[in-house]
Amino acid sequence: MSLKKKFLSVLVILLAVLSNPIQAGQADLKPFSTGSYQEILANNANQPFMMVVWSITCSSCLKDMPLLSLIHKKRPELKIIMLAADDISEVEQIQSILKKNQLADIDNWVYADENTQKLQFEIDPKWYGELPRTYFFDKTHQRESISGVLSEEDYNNRLIKILK
Repeated sequence: MSLKKKFLSVLVILLAVLSNPIQAGQADLKPFSTGSYQEILANNANQPFMMVVWSITCSSCLKDMPLLSLIHKKRPELKIIMLAADDISEVEQIQSILKKNQLADIDNWVYADENTQKLQFEIDPKWYGELPRTYFFDKTHQRESISGVLSEEDYNNRLIKILK
């Protein structure tokens, strides 16, 4: 992505955020572009975390939001990163969904590159874009990836492993 496109992506997010009245609990969405995945790994060095890739157009993802909110409340020590695999122009709807599900206060990102396949490949070369996609990273960043909806028991079993 050229510097000009990155700048425009960031500008679109800023304009979307600034054009809305500031609301309590509004998600701070970071632009996810080439290099962002490595940035996430670096910023969470030696720390276990869970990364959930979702979309506003994925009905299974939306049904999963209340459970993710419950996990966030039950395990405040767990770092959760939400990545919306949507066009950056959907910022308002993304923020609304995150706020409604009380997930606005965690680390939230949104695709900010037209080449979504490149972003997917950077995250996981074995991933073909199916959603939801959840990654469980232990403190050494060994990861387990799961496509599809998980039950509370599924989440808990995997979280026990990474939070050791």
